[in-house]
Amino acid sequence: MTEAVVSFVIERLGEFIIQDAKFLFGVRDKVEFAQTELQLMQGFLKDADIRQRDNETVRVWVAQIRKTAYDLEDVIEIFILRVATKKRGMKNVLKRFGCVLKEGVDLHKIGSQIENVTIQLSNLRSSLQTYNIKEIRDSRGATSLYERQQQVRRTYSHIIERDVVGLENSAEELVRHLVKKEFSHRIVSIWGMGGLGKTTLAKQIYHHNEVRRHFGCFVWVCISQQFQVRSVWEEILIKLISATTAQREEFAKLRDDEIAKKIYLLQQKSRCLVVLDDIWSIEAWESLKAAFPLYDEETESRILLTTRNKEVALHSNGFIHQPRPLNDDESWELFEKIAVFGREGITFEVSTKMKELGKKMLQHCVGLPLAVIVLAGLLARKDTINEWETVFKNVYAYIRRGKDHEHEVTGSSWVLSLSYDNLPYYLKLCFLYLGHFPEDFEISVKRLTQLWMAEGLISLVQQRQGSMETMEEIAFSYLNELVERCMVQIGERGSIRKIKSCRLHDLMRDLCLLKAEEENFLQTVNLSHRETMYALPAPTEATLKGKVRRLAIYVDDNVDKLVPSRYERDDRLRSLLYFGPRYWMPNNNKLVSPLFKDFKLLRVLKVEGIKLLVKLPSEIGNMVHLRFLSLRHSFIKWLPSSLSNLICMQTLDLRINGTRVVPDVFWMMEQLRHLYLPFYYTARGKKLRLSTLHDLQTLHHVSSLCCDLKDLTQLTSLRKLAIRVTSPLKNLEETLKSTSSTLDCIRSLFVHNLLGIHSGTEVAQIVLSCRHIYKLHLNGRTVELPDLEHFPNLTKLTLCRCDLKANQMAVLEKQPNLRTLCLMEETFEDGLDTLVFSKGSFLQLESLPLICMYELRDFTVEEGAMPSLHRLCMKHCVGLTTLPDGLRHITTLWELSFTEMSRTLHSRLQVGGDDFYKIQHVPSIVFANMEEA
Repeated sequence: MTEAVVSFVIERLGEFIIQDAKFLFGVRDKVEFAQTELQLMQGFLKDADIRQRDNETVRVWVAQIRKTAYDLEDVIEIFILRVATKKRGMKNVLKRFGCVLKEGVDLHKIGSQIENVTIQLSNLRSSLQTYNIKEIRDSRGATSLYERQQQVRRTYSHIIERDVVGLENSAEELVRHLVKKEFSHRIVSIWGMGGLGKTTLAKQIYHHNEVRRHFGCFVWVCISQQFQVRSVWEEILIKLISATTAQREEFAKLRDDEIAKKIYLLQQKSRCLVVLDDIWSIEAWESLKAAFPLYDEETESRILLTTRNKEVALHSNGFIHQPRPLNDDESWELFEKIAVFGREGITFEVSTKMKELGKKMLQHCVGLPLAVIVLAGLLARKDTINEWETVFKNVYAYIRRGKDHEHEVTGSSWVLSLSYDNLPYYLKLCFLYLGHFPEDFEISVKRLTQLWMAEGLISLVQQRQGSMETMEEIAFSYLNELVERCMVQIGERGSIRKIKSCRLHDLMRDLCLLKAEEENFLQTVNLSHRETMYALPAPTEATLKGKVRRLAIYVDDNVDKLVPSRYERDDRLRSLLYFGPRYWMPNNNKLVSPLFKDFKLLRVLKVEGIKLLVKLPSEIGNMVHLRFLSLRHSFIKWLPSSLSNLICMQTLDLRINGTRVVPDVFWMMEQLRHLYLPFYYTARGKKLRLSTLHDLQTLHHVSSLCCDLKDLTQLTSLRKLAIRVTSPLKNLEETLKSTSSTLDCIRSLFVHNLLGIHSGTEVAQIVLSCRHIYKLHLNGRTVELPDLEHFPNLTKLTLCRCDLKANQMAVLEKQPNLRTLCLMEETFEDGLDTLVFSKGSFLQLESLPLICMYELRDFTVEEGAMPSLHRLCMKHCVGLTTLPDGLRHITTLWELSFTEMSRTLHSRLQVGGDDFYKIQHVPSIVFANMEEA
């Protein structure tokens, strides 16, 4: 890992030398000499990283190198920024930033600091012989193997979710225990070690066709180690009835026992399945069970829980199932799909030898599915027998070191470590960064890549020669590589199949946190209430000896501290991320201000959803190193003009609540790549100027009233645009013509029309100017859609309050590549209560959400319509009482979802109901809160 840190710092220094050469006048030779010292040490660190596991002295030596490398990066970065701000004439920044420079920049002092750090590196390098550390040179092959394997393995990258091996019989058995009257178990428990497939089995059951038909409502809740009873109960209640915002606010006022009683009664009245995934202790179960009718003989609701603790399963007094490990044949079947299948150009002899080695290595996985997948993911990238033999030897060494352990990760932790150790340095850092996120967290890929970039983990120096890739594209390729190595799981995919969210398996997160703490890469801190049942482990003594550079802090409502005492005024903290409820409130507003005053070297600050932060302190302007700042969902009413000092900003998320006054400062942030303005705002003084933001890719909620649309002509990198039409657009045709080259590059467009009937034509003009969009969202009066034949790439379309004429369905149905069509309230004009999906229409459509279409009374699906439809989701279309007969012809349909629909429709769709024959072929049918409609 230290080799990864040093490699990272070397590249950062290279960026400084290339991109910031004009700011290094007077010290460039010293920076280059320090870089050379690190390069000379780089090869030895591979051996040192291995030796430190068993040698405390080497461990201390490695830690010193890591600290010194980070110190060097900090000194040079601070220096460059001082020079840059001085040259921009921003003396007000210098007066408040760190050590005040009297006149110009004190080159002698900075040069001395760089020299001191370089001397420390030289001394550390000189001591290599003392520890008998040898140089290991990188012998990796060409990238062609990776590119070839990437293509071969794409189909199987998420095999643990898609292809289940050895669990079919278990799933059928547990389904019987949940739905058959002859079984009286209120609780079914799946017990086993981490990585054995408990959650995978539970998901099979949860989506099983017979289960979907038997139960009327479904809830899945992941129980983290830091859970709070009330939070879990609220989540269950909200999911049971698909609660509205008003209902959620009402629940917040209830006492704990009142919430538990509501859940209890709902399960008595309806046939519900509640899945509690990953219950850790008897105490956890005891604290939750008051909300479940466990002893009511009449109730038909059931609980399915998974746990790693056998005592929990026994204590629940239900049916207990322990998934068995994979046998040899099943392990090989799973392994072969990932590591062997699809290889080209290998001889029979090589194939035979791979099979022999593979089966020997599989013995070390002891049938654990996760271990098999990670090992196979590692070997899928190895093309020669020598490479496979090397892995085999390492697997044996890892297994031997852990034989005496009897913990749940026996048989897999060494394979996971092997996979981590095999990562290139840049992927190690990116993988460890995932440790910031809480357990079971669905990680937004867009947000993750923005954080990676802000931390400097994504470097343009790493671009392949001649490539025009952006940093975002490089970051996404890194994520894909982690997915293909089976170290990160895919969560949700977007309309063009791109990964939209990802997550870490529990065992992978355990490994991630272990490595991150060992290397002092980050610390996770739990500041939840004392009543919280579980807490994160305290930092080790070794960690506390060094400066922490990254903090992930988990909070709940009314926390009484935002930063632990040991980290207050940490002058080397570079990243501070808060995770908690959507909205949370410190019990004292004074706790917030130090976040913007005491951490002047922060590159990343994510502090979202704070209710009390009404005024953003002007001291935010001191944090001139910030590259990422998210205040999303906060209640800030005033933004200071000192934001203009944040000249390094890349991602600025100001999607704060309510009407806000925004200063004209963004034009000074020339490195901005993603700007999210408030939902509703007014500009302070003149209109916002944006023409200087040449790297801007995302611009959300730009207002025609507060911004000059002509500025878009300069935003040549823009890819995602959300525009709010809040004032008449004068000379629109001329403006759009001047911005045509920019608008041609837009891929995602959201137009929110607030002007009503008189602006439908203007909306159409805006849309027609963005000819290469693949994602379009129209909100507000449109009347007639623009000619969609101009948008052959359109894959997702969302329509809301458009008041479209009835004939516009004929326009929609001809879209050749439309995969997702979302129709919301008042999409069509008043009086249109029937939709017709005609024969041969929507040939590529896969997902059709119909949401809050109150006026809808009927819709027709002709045979041959929507032949590729996978998912039909209907929510709060209360006038709909029957489904079209044509649905029975759509054989590709695998999920139907009904939320807050009419009781009549619910009755007709039950087994034996008048409409059941139309949907009986659909594997997954979900009903939620039908009685409440």
